[in-house]
Amino acid sequence: MQIVLASTSPYRHALLQRLGLAFICDPPEVDESPQPREAHAALAQRLARTKAQAVAARHPHALVIGSDQVAALGTGILGKPETHEHAVAQLTAASARVMNFYTGLCVLDTRTGRYHECLDTTRVRFRQLNAAEIERYLKIEQPYNCAGSFRAERLGISLFKAVESEDPTALLGMPLISLCRCLRASGIPVP
Repeated sequence: MQIVLASTSPYRHALLQRLGLAFICDPPEVDESPQPREAHAALAQRLARTKAQAVAARHPHALVIGSDQVAALGTGILGKPETHEHAVAQLTAASARVMNFYTGLCVLDTRTGRYHECLDTTRVRFRQLNAAEIERYLKIEQPYNCAGSFRAERLGISLFKAVESEDPTALLGMPLISLCRCLRASGIPVP
C-alpha cells in the first residue's frame, strides 16, 4: 500500500525517513486558522485530520499521514517567526517559562476511511535567557521557519532547562512512536 505524507515540511519528511518506509509527499491545501475559542490541542488534532483528508482525495489506495503542531506560550499561539525581530520577541517571552507543543497525528486509510489518531503534548521548560544568548543563538541557527524560534534537534537544546514528553520526536514535528503504532494498526509492519 502506498504511504503518503500530507506535508511539505522538510522536518516531517526527515522524521518519516527514519522508519525506512517508501513514501511520497503531497502538499495539503488547508486553512490553518484556529476556530473561535478552539483549544490548542484541538486545533493541532483538527489540522492533522484536515491535512490527511485533503490529500486522501487524490490517493484512493493509500495510507495518508497528516500531522500538525501548535506551539503555545500561555494562552497565545506562537507561529513561525519569519523575521529576526519576531524570533527575539518569542525567545525573550519564553525565557524562564514553559512552552507547550501540541502535536496532532492522523493516519487515514483511504480504502476503508478508517482513522488512527493521537496527540502528544510536549512541555519545554526554558532556562533564563539573556539578550546576548538569544542574539548569539539566532545568529548561529536562524530558526525563522520554526514555531517557537528554535530547533530542538540542533543548538536550540541549549536554551532548555528540561523537556517533558512521551515521544521526543513529537517536538521535532511528528510523534514517531505513535506513528509506528498507527502504521502497525493499519497493517504496515514497523520495523
